[in-house]
Amino acid sequence: MKNRPTSLARRALLALAAATTACALPLASQAQAPAAAWPTKPVRIITPFPVGGGPDGVARLVADRLSRTWGQPVTVDNRPGGNGFIAIDAFKRGAKDGSDMIVVDNVHLAAYPSLFKKLPYDPAKDFDPLLPLFKAYFFFTVGTTSRYQSVADLIADAKAQPGKLNYGSWSVGNPVHLGSELFESITGTQMEHVVYKETTQLYSAVSTGDLAFALGTAATAGPLQRAGKLRFLAIAAPQRSASYPDVPTVAESGGPKGFEVTGWNALAVPQGLPAAVTDKIRRDVEEALKAPEVQEKFRSFAYEPFPTTRPQFTQFIQTESQRFGDVIRKANVSLD
Repeated sequence: MKNRPTSLARRALLALAAATTACALPLASQAQAPAAAWPTKPVRIITPFPVGGGPDGVARLVADRLSRTWGQPVTVDNRPGGNGFIAIDAFKRGAKDGSDMIVVDNVHLAAYPSLFKKLPYDPAKDFDPLLPLFKAYFFFTVGTTSRYQSVADLIADAKAQPGKLNYGSWSVGNPVHLGSELFESITGTQMEHVVYKETTQLYSAVSTGDLAFALGTAATAGPLQRAGKLRFLAIAAPQRSASYPDVPTVAESGGPKGFEVTGWNALAVPQGLPAAVTDKIRRDVEEALKAPEVQEKFRSFAYEPFPTTRPQFTQFIQTESQRFGDVIRKANVSLD
């Protein structure tokens, strides 16, 4: 009678055969394995934005689409306040396998490194920005009874009264503030910056004439504009918005050519995830952004798609950082 392998020996032989088979798989198949299995648990998207705003609405629609695609719950965790540092801290303390993501904007990635001498995070080490979700161009907003009928009128008045005209924003170092500083620099004007605690206070001050103007998006200033309390003089974009076709560009309104002020949101994950996983996330989020309900949300807030490859987005962030840095240094702005 031939000797039969023991149960332990059979298990060892089976394990060896399985390992040999795995090694024989093409490298591409092995690389796809982590992506095919991911995610294996619920996913959380942390955001520094409050519930109910435009960025929150987009994040929730994308999360709903991803839940269906991935077969796992995808929830949005709002952590507003503290310059976004509360949300970023939660992300830093979260899971490192990609099940915790974060939505950040151009201020967190490109402006704050120049505004703060010491940040509670390192943009180069704590984030892997995968892709932008959308971008939004800013409008020059004035009250409906304002005497300004164009950006040219605003510039002329600012030059005639150096330091007298005022504009507002909701904090130091946000795109509204830095975009206005850039406008001053390009036009050779001097104006006063007034900081408000909330966007509702800011645009109410514009509507009553307490402020000469303020930059604002359709999401932030649009409600008062639609209520007939604000006017959009111009949009700081290369072309008119499809959502507001009657509003001229800054150049068309007599302002500097090529003047743009944008805000953008990006989805980021922890550094070091397998490429197969980050590629899957990018691909599935890009598909979610094409959904009809997401596109409708874009139109309601005049958001625009921001398609780009990963290398292009990395280069874009570097360019934005340089641009913000130049404005901040010239204006001598600091938050330390």
